[in-house]
Amino acid sequence: MLYMVEMIVQIPHSLDPALVAQIKQDEKEYSQKLQREGKWRHIWRVVGEYANVSIFDVQSNDELHSLLSGLPLFPYMQIKVTPLANHPSSIVQE
Repeated sequence: MLYMVEMIVQIPHSLDPALVAQIKQDEKEYSQKLQREGKWRHIWRVVGEYANVSIFDVQSNDELHSLLSGLPLFPYMQIKVTPLANHPSSIVQE
């Protein structure tokens, strides 16, 4: 199942900079692991924002929720999930 996931990150300014740096490093490692596994298919930065739009390919809503809640930045994110379906006019069917 494909999902479009929009993530906006809002880290409090009061958080210790060393902790923020560690969280960001952990986030990068976790997201790249999911990309290598084929679960996080695409990721694009939203220009001018600390945000991204991503495409996930997972088996269920529960799997997606588990992956997203495992993100180290999850406590500081606003997330919107949109399930996707094949479009009948697309020349590529997934």
